[in-house]
Amino acid sequence: MTIARQAVEPQGPDTVAVPGSPPIPELSPRALHARLLENAALRRMRGAERLRNNRLEDADYWLHAAPVAVKKACALRETKSFAPLP
Repeated sequence: MTIARQAVEPQGPDTVAVPGSPPIPELSPRALHARLLENAALRRMRGAERLRNNRLEDADYWLHAAPVAVKKACALRETKSFAPLP
C-alpha cells in the first residue's frame, strides 16, 4: 500500500483552499483595513435589519459584533503604521 499524493496541491497563502480554486492573494494593509471597516458596516446593517424584524437577540449580537471589526481595523492601523488618510 502506498500513500497517494493529492491531485491538486494548494498554492499560495490559502492552504485549505478548495482544490481547483484560485489562490487568495495577500491583501495590502490598506485593503485589509477597508475590508474590516466594510465588515463592521455590514454587521451594523444586519443588526438594524434584525431590529426591524423584531429579532432582538440576533440584533443584539450583530450590533455588538460591529465594534469588534472597528477595533481590529484600528489595531491594524497602529501595527502597520501606514500613512494617515487625507
